[in-house]
Formats: sequence, C-alpha cells, structure tokens
Amino acid sequence: MKEKFVLVLPDIRSAHNVGAMFRTADACGVDKVYLTGYTARPPHPQLDKVSLGAEKWMSWEYVPQAWRLLKQLKKMGYNIVALEQTTKSVSLKKWRPKFPLCLVMGNEVTGVTKPLLKYCDQSVDIPMLGLKKSLNVSVAAGITMYHASQFL
Repeated sequence: MKEKFVLVLPDIRSAHNVGAMFRTADACGVDKVYLTGYTARPPHPQLDKVSLGAEKWMSWEYVPQAWRLLKQLKKMGYNIVALEQTTKSVSLKKWRPKFPLCLVMGNEVTGVTKPLLKYCDQSVDIPMLGLKKSLNVSVAAGITMYHASQFL
C-alpha cells in the first residue's frame, strides 16, 4: 500500500533538526520520512536524543539523490509540495493539501533548491509577521505537517 503522507529531508545540516522532524512527523501522521544527501540518519546521537525514540518506529529510508526520489514519487502519483518562499507560493493559510502528499523541506541556509523545485507541483510558505522572514526548518516543518494532518 502506498503511503498517504511522506516527508523528504534533503541536505539538512543539523541532526537536531532531523530528530525534531522525526518526532513531529510521528505526531502528525506522516507515514514515512525520506532522508537524502548528507542529512543525518539513525542511529545518530544528536538525532536520537531529540527524536525521543521516534526514529525507532517511524518508517524511514535513505536515498542519496533527492531529485531521483522526487521523480519516482511523482510517477507514483504524489502531490509534491515544497515548503519554500517563491514568487508562486501559496500561503499556508489558503493551502489545502492533496493526498498522497510529499512534503519537501529545505536546507537551513539554501532552502529548497531550484533544481528540486522543478519536481514540485506547488510551493507553500508560512506568512511571517516579524522582520525575520524565515523559521528554523524543524519549526516550519512542524507547522506545515500539523496543518496538513488536519486534512488526512
């Protein structure tokens, strides 16, 4: 059976962020987490500490190249959505996810890269009220995963 809700973490620099996203993915009904590029993978002391065991029961897989994974998921019928500020982004307030859903997170510095955005059907952003126009990737992932989970 194909999973309804998957999370893709390409080149996430901080194992703490990866651990936090594992824990939140479990809480929000994500079926599988894909780790790509140099993203830390279990077992890893920092990741394991922050995930509080979620890495042990959450389904996950390592795929070296994110673009190949997105290409495969697209063929499988996933709606691929990047959490990224682009000129075509839809506000999270207005976004209604379509399942099966693949949510792509961005690197802490570069975000979701342009080459990966080419494989995405849509991009979503979280409206910001302060001067800083971004959030920590694990916080942004949590907000977005929770929003999507309300439509499962």
